[in-house]
Amino acid sequence: MRTYSALALLREGLSGHRGWQRAWADATPKPHYDVVIIGGGGHGLATAHYLAAEHGISNVAVLEKGWIGGGNTGRNTTIVRSNYLWDESARLYDHALGLWEGLSDALNYNVMFSQRGVMNLAHNLGDVREGKRRVNALRLNGVDSEWLEPAAVKAFCPPLEVGAAARYPVMGATLQRRAGTARHDAVAWGYARAASARGVDIIQNCEVTGFRREGGRIAAIETTRGSMTAGKVGMVVAGHSSVLADMAGFRLPVESHTLQALVSEPVKPVLDTVVMSNAVHVYVSQSDKGELVIGAGIDDYLSYAQRGSFPVIEHQMGALLALFPSFSRLRMLRGWGGTVDICPDASPIIGRTPLDNLFINCGWGTGGFKATPGSGHVFAHTIARGEPHPLAAPFGLERFTSGRLIDEHGAAAVAH
Repeated sequence: MRTYSALALLREGLSGHRGWQRAWADATPKPHYDVVIIGGGGHGLATAHYLAAEHGISNVAVLEKGWIGGGNTGRNTTIVRSNYLWDESARLYDHALGLWEGLSDALNYNVMFSQRGVMNLAHNLGDVREGKRRVNALRLNGVDSEWLEPAAVKAFCPPLEVGAAARYPVMGATLQRRAGTARHDAVAWGYARAASARGVDIIQNCEVTGFRREGGRIAAIETTRGSMTAGKVGMVVAGHSSVLADMAGFRLPVESHTLQALVSEPVKPVLDTVVMSNAVHVYVSQSDKGELVIGAGIDDYLSYAQRGSFPVIEHQMGALLALFPSFSRLRMLRGWGGTVDICPDASPIIGRTPLDNLFINCGWGTGGFKATPGSGHVFAHTIARGEPHPLAAPFGLERFTSGRLIDEHGAAAVAH
């Protein structure tokens, strides 16, 4: 793999950019792999990369139904944070945040990670108590977090309406300064490039159509590009986990919903942090292109659609203008929707399945993008060693029978 550098960029600039190599090879499926990862999103590609980079397993295929970066990886609001309430979640997401901080160097690919801070606003006494509780819980887990009074909130984010005359007065906010945003599709491309360089086959336009089971194991994977066998199989198909699990012969405690977002026309720099409000229910940041990236809650009904409903957009815009009246003349440029799998406790499933050689990583809900490096890292460990990574152990499928749930519904910053 050719190293990206300033010298390489200068050299190519002088030669008309004719010498760049393809970022990853267009592989032809082989009849057998040591590990097959189903799902070529950020989590699946990260898993393949860490299998090769840290566990020496490079006879790996990543099967993607569409194209790299075309699924949920490219359909989110690019927010990265680790300010979750419960110990298990805080440790897992902070592990991911730690990997984010060195990811561009590790992949030799600029994922445009920007630590501009994430604020969660408090609009009532309940929010204030919950926010301060979360700050203390995070500090006990070694995760950076602080509480800001209203004046400090205004100083940190001047465009935000915080006064008593506002429709939703701001009574304070939590702030995680290490949090921020990253370029979502660059993450998928960076992992695909790094994994391909280590010998992983990236196979696009390859849809899984079924499994052949023998003796409690996956004996073969049927795809639109032929059948293949694998020693181990990892299922990482956000949004369609229950569909694939049904093919394999078991059920998952997940629901699939549409989560939509939209962006404004590009404007000059006006917002240099991420603002989230649980009570008003909107979150917003500004991209490097100048667009405001705006997200809200999921559509209430179950769906696999990649577009959301108008009532959610209407609520989203109303909430945004309540917090930022100065944005009222902005025009919206485009919107999109992704399909998210959500577990009853709003925490993911990482671990073994009822089939001996099938592992699953799903149910991230709205937290998938921010967890990408950590999710892939712990899932690769789980597949390679056949036992959960210590950080992933609490998130096994068996918690839905033992009752040891990790309830992050109200703690996820937005109540869904």
